Amino acid sequence: MSLKNFLTSKAFLKQIIIAVVITVLLVIAVMKWLNYYTNHDQKIPVPDLTKKTVDKAEKELEALTLNYVILDTVDYRPDFPPYSIVQQDPLPKVNVKENRKIYIKLNAGGYNDIDLPELVQKTKRSAESILKSVGLEVGEITYKPYLAEDVVLEVRQKGKRLSAGDKVKKASKVDLVLGDGKTGYHISDEDRANMP
Repeated sequence: MSLKNFLTSKAFLKQIIIAVVITVLLVIAVMKWLNYYTNHDQKIPVPDLTKKTVDKAEKELEALTLNYVILDTVDYRPDFPPYSIVQQDPLPKVNVKENRKIYIKLNAGGYNDIDLPELVQKTKRSAESILKSVGLEVGEITYKPYLAEDVVLEVRQKGKRLSAGDKVKKASKVDLVLGDGKTGYHISDEDRANMP
């Protein structure tokens, strides 16, 4: 039998039809199984977890058959309660399926300690800029007699003198003691008389 005769025979056409029917039935069965396995029509809206404690969020998520994973603790944000949820992914009101993991980030319990930068003998403007860049605020500014005007002579916090490298809470205020620029080199009349 030649190839042409085989391709046009009833036996070959019958085999092609059987193969197409089996393939279609297999595709339909796989699609039905995928819909069942992936919960295709299921939609659970994610609740808003911001500003809630982990315990409250856990109870709320368990009631919806959702899970959570704590990713990280972010720097302290005063507009959120300590140890409360600051961010979540997926966002609130997004539809998910059961057992979906909700990734959350928590607010720290308070500000972290940071090292006080070197400020002595810096200008007032430079010291303010440095303090702002490390997350500190300028508190009270006082002056004392010194040759250079607006130069930092001391750094204090709550009356205690601080040095570079001392630990202070981020976002706290530090007080600066600056030179007033009114002290200068004075020549006495006696010295003036002896000058050439």
